[in-house]
Amino acid sequence: MALLAAAFALTALLYALAGFGGGSTYTALLVLSEVDYRLLPSIALVCNILVVANGARAFLAAGHIRLRTTLPLCLASAPAAWAGGRLSVSETVFVPLLGASLLVAGVLMFVDVTPEARQPAAERSYAAPVAVGGGVGFLSGLVGIGGGVFLAPFLHLVRWAGAQEIAGTASVFILINSIAGLAGQLMKLGALGELEAAARFWPLPLAVVVGGAAGSFLGARRLAPAAVKRVTGVLILLVAARLLWRSVA
Repeated sequence: MALLAAAFALTALLYALAGFGGGSTYTALLVLSEVDYRLLPSIALVCNILVVANGARAFLAAGHIRLRTTLPLCLASAPAAWAGGRLSVSETVFVPLLGASLLVAGVLMFVDVTPEARQPAAERSYAAPVAVGGGVGFLSGLVGIGGGVFLAPFLHLVRWAGAQEIAGTASVFILINSIAGLAGQLMKLGALGELEAAARFWPLPLAVVVGGAAGSFLGARRLAPAAVKRVTGVLILLVAARLLWRSVA
């Protein structure tokens, strides 16, 4: 457990620097540690919430979150995340799906964006972001991720807003999806009688609180965000490769 907790703390640190929660990698680490796959999303989502809540608070305090434009993106994603959390899938489906999700997330970490290119708030279209958010939300609840790593690059590509507002939007999106997905997962675990088994992993949330706080502190020191994203992307791709290899071996 000590080694796994250290890996969680490092993951939280890296993702906090890049502006995300780390749910996808928490889940992957648990898979590679041979933890019962039915417990993984709940553990990962709790950790995700703890890391990203601090980021969302910081973005809100800095004025980079506009709730009236951010919350509509969660109209489809939150109920979809809850539904995904309630859905039971076999391990043979769960592991390849998680591996494929990580593969896409790792590639998206290398997407370059142009912060200056943005749409005026009055001209923003919500149809495509809400639809994408719904699909990402379902995946989030199902495999235990927040989904911001998918939504943020999409918002950049459609020039939905500037870089700081997109980062703030992603943090709120991750937080809401993680809470909704966790609610579905806990209902499912309660029906299976596995809540006590998940509670035994309490050191992991403590580890991400420490790692996330360190990441927020270092981020405030203006470490190069592009370099951090690329390092994180490489780590995600390595874990994705291991999961996909495991699913076909």
